[in-house]
Amino acid sequence: MSTTERTAAVPPGTARARFFRYPLVWMVAGLVGVGATTALTSAGVVLPLVAAVAAVVVYWLVMRFLARRHVSELAPARAGWRALLGIAIGVAFIATSLLSVVTEFSFTWSTGRALPTVATTAAVALGAAVTEELMFRGLVLQALERLVGSWVALAVTAVAFGAVHLANPAATPWSAVAIAVEAGVLLGAAFLWKRNIWLAVGLHFAWNTGVGLIGIAVSGHPSDGLLVARPTGPDLLTGGSFGIEASIVPVALSVLISVPMLVTAHRRGNLVPLRRGRR
Repeated sequence: MSTTERTAAVPPGTARARFFRYPLVWMVAGLVGVGATTALTSAGVVLPLVAAVAAVVVYWLVMRFLARRHVSELAPARAGWRALLGIAIGVAFIATSLLSVVTEFSFTWSTGRALPTVATTAAVALGAAVTEELMFRGLVLQALERLVGSWVALAVTAVAFGAVHLANPAATPWSAVAIAVEAGVLLGAAFLWKRNIWLAVGLHFAWNTGVGLIGIAVSGHPSDGLLVARPTGPDLLTGGSFGIEASIVPVALSVLISVPMLVTAHRRGNLVPLRRGRR
């Protein structure tokens, strides 16, 4: 059969469907769509929540109609429990990290009103957590693991997550490495553990909200929290101007949390083998 005959034998739309189902294609389409919503996540209470909803809708549409796959990672069943589990892990992570270095900071009460401060901090943190987790763990990690397996995908997304934070205020090569480990690896491990976006969102949200309310900079961005925190100890412990994310303490703790998650994910068969990914 000639090339022309083989091409003509393909049912209309099949080649197009295969093109859009290729992981890198739907990954890029999703990144563009979800990324467009991030402009709404930087301030206020309403806009970050609108961004979070819009990001979920865009992600679902891309996965259902381009990738042609079931969006089980967004399943509403037990979504609340998964998010609460992530929040619980995040709160424990924050508390342990801060208690380990609390003597290296000085704290004073903020002059801002408590309720608006909490509402704004939580809303911005939620918007950022939803959009970033959909982009990095939902789109990039899942697309790459279908091509090169979960382990390589986890490593690539962790490095990428750290690298994009180099553009943040007060960022340094060390802060990028720290973010790559304590956020990129940990959040990726959380997703692979349960194969659920809401778990990673809950953990991400808890960390950003907790650190922000305590008044410590979040990834280099100053926080208007309930407290005003000033680092007084060495940068290796406090993270300096970048915030506690550049402290060696949460980096070490994140490894201790990530390892059992990844071991359990492997035992449950949640990891895609190298070069045998699904498309």
